[in-house]
Amino acid sequence: MTANPWLAAGGALSAAASLAHLAIIVGGPRWYDFFGAGPRMVRLAEQGSPKAALITLGIAAVLAVWAAYAFSGASLIPRLPFLKLALFAISAVYLVRALGYIPLLAATGAPVGTFAWVSSAIVLVYAAVHIVGTLQLWRT
Repeated sequence: MTANPWLAAGGALSAAASLAHLAIIVGGPRWYDFFGAGPRMVRLAEQGSPKAALITLGIAAVLAVWAAYAFSGASLIPRLPFLKLALFAISAVYLVRALGYIPLLAATGAPVGTFAWVSSAIVLVYAAVHIVGTLQLWRT
């Protein structure tokens, strides 16, 4: 049993999101569109521009690092530097994404569709899991 099952779950969620982003690169333009990447990214993927893949690869890499930090906080891998601070920041980014995406879309006049609502709800779960795990770690 891990010292922090919440962060183990958070690491699994971040790792899954990282793998999903890699799958989007392989899946191509239709996958970018389905997963709500936006018309500009879809267009770049349709044109075969490496920019779409590089941006998506960058996101996947960040999510993989976040997974590593959560796994470290769960004592599944060795302790990483600035662990508590990093987990606090990761939790905050997930929370801001979850709560800020729809208002940002609305403020810019972009359509707020099903993807925005569903993805925000999913990321809110990610945020909650990371926050609970980080609070437990912080108390130790």
